[in-house]
Amino acid sequence: MKHKDRNLGMNRPISRRDLLHGLGGIAAASLVPGQALADAVMALETAGTENDYPPALSGLRGNHNGSFETAHLLAREDHRDWGPLEEPDSPYDLVVVGGGISGLCSAYFYRQQHPNARVLILDNHDDFGGHAKRNEFTVGDRTLIGYGGSQSIENPGEYPPVALELLHELGVELSSFETAYDQNFYKRNGLGGGVFFNKGNWGSNTLLAYDLANLKSYLPLAESQFNEQEAVNNMPLSGDAKAEMLRLLTATEDNMPQISEEEKEDYIWSISYQDYLKKHLGIHHPEVFAALKDLTTDSGVNIDSASAGGALLYNYLPGFRAAGLWDYEMDEPYIYHFPDGNASIARQLVRRMIPRVASGSTMTDLLSATFDYGALDKVDAPVRLRLNSTVVNVAHRGNPATSKSVDISYVRAGKSYRVQARACVLACYNAIIPALCPELPKQQRAALSEQVKSPILYTSVALNNWRAFKNLGVGAVASPGSYHPIAMLDFPVNMAGYQFASNPDDPIVLHMERFPHSYAPGLTRNERYRQARHQMLAEPFESVERNIRSQLADMLSGGGFDPARDIAAITVNRWAHGYSNSYDPMTSPDYPDWDDPRYPHVQGRKPFGKITIANSDSNADASLSSAITQAYRAVSELA
Repeated sequence: MKHKDRNLGMNRPISRRDLLHGLGGIAAASLVPGQALADAVMALETAGTENDYPPALSGLRGNHNGSFETAHLLAREDHRDWGPLEEPDSPYDLVVVGGGISGLCSAYFYRQQHPNARVLILDNHDDFGGHAKRNEFTVGDRTLIGYGGSQSIENPGEYPPVALELLHELGVELSSFETAYDQNFYKRNGLGGGVFFNKGNWGSNTLLAYDLANLKSYLPLAESQFNEQEAVNNMPLSGDAKAEMLRLLTATEDNMPQISEEEKEDYIWSISYQDYLKKHLGIHHPEVFAALKDLTTDSGVNIDSASAGGALLYNYLPGFRAAGLWDYEMDEPYIYHFPDGNASIARQLVRRMIPRVASGSTMTDLLSATFDYGALDKVDAPVRLRLNSTVVNVAHRGNPATSKSVDISYVRAGKSYRVQARACVLACYNAIIPALCPELPKQQRAALSEQVKSPILYTSVALNNWRAFKNLGVGAVASPGSYHPIAMLDFPVNMAGYQFASNPDDPIVLHMERFPHSYAPGLTRNERYRQARHQMLAEPFESVERNIRSQLADMLSGGGFDPARDIAAITVNRWAHGYSNSYDPMTSPDYPDWDDPRYPHVQGRKPFGKITIANSDSNADASLSSAITQAYRAVSELA
């Protein structure tokens, strides 16, 4: 092992479940002979059926190895033979494909309407919840809980009645977050926003306690220690770039006076953030663009393709005050967050439908409840949740217009099975549905294929302490050009006996975000997503871990951080299909009604015989509310 790797702690015993690197996500699988590939996939799926406690597993999680390889084989014309079919348990009243929030809600709503129904939920992962992923760590005598995907109940005041009613039924008391979320934690500890320029891209490692990415709109951070002039003076930029950066950060006068206030919002959604900076603020220096390019974060593209509207009104990036827009204030604070994010919602849904999986009944006792995964799929249970099971075909028996049942074929541990159901809800990624259900009408399959999700890495790093952050005065850092552009100490939530880190010597979870971009010229946004996804799936955990350790070492060394000593564990939640496709605001039509039948997401979710379609994709909106409401719609259509 290289001396540098030892200093980073690469030799430390961290779980590395990285069998075959997931075959590179089948990114290079076109070069692998069909039988060899099938054998490798079987090995991965068999490995995925280990009796571990999934939330406590580290290494590559999310779309973990063994969860997606069979699904990717659907794209190969030379491997459509799934072997002998067995029918152990059918018929069911309902089979749900997908055990994420929308799939779990589909089963829950169906059971409300049909209390005696037998329901089977199939999911290709080794854990339920989909993007609502729980990460657990044991550090010394402390159990740390983090989130690996769906983060918070965002703006619940805007939730439709069906979603609010479900939260109420599950026992979610929104008012409890007002005290559970420690809104003064960062300010009390002097933790502000920061920006880090790494040596590889900028010539020196420079951390400034200045909130370039306006992270305070996301977290109630302490005030920055630098003003604009001081911050720019310390940035590793050339003189001309510093002059442009300072002008951008201090611009307050309306730079679009020729555009009426009524037209401005539509206009900024029609141009890229980079074009906005060029045309209206006179920003042209490539160093300034390089410092900002990754800060559009979850748009899934950089500033040349992200709309100015999203950058200014969602990411609150520099230039907002110069747009002549109204002063924006959040309607609701961003505090509705369980320690494991919306995994608590998924866990409560499962416990309500399968009570034997865990004791207790309230959201209060849920947080510390240990789930018995062996109880998820019992023969005598009215609701069964079968993990590590990849659905490969869904088809009506006979004519879809008159058929009374649906056949659902799936692969588990290298064996093929078929179950029969009176109805089926496809609550999986919408873009895979055309391959699963080729009998759908051609136009509907084409619409579903357009629902291409953006790839995401949500990384949870368990730290033995957060002393370095305290010493440096930062709680959330934007890192333009770094592997993870965003790193922040977890949300400070004390709930149901679970205590957040109260002092800098306590262990804590560090949350890091990466939205892989593809910069290949001439590609559409969806093509960029696909290319970035393949690159992400092909990267082994060892490479990701080295990037994490190197970035934190470079960023925090001034505060005394030692990656070999201070990192206790790493879980990389890899979502090849992350945020739902919400359309490119610069090129997509803007119909007056989000449910307009001309939108592909509306065309794609049409019921077809005994098959209906859910998932947040069906609303082209990556939110808990959409996952719930689309499940309710899909189940209602079965009636």
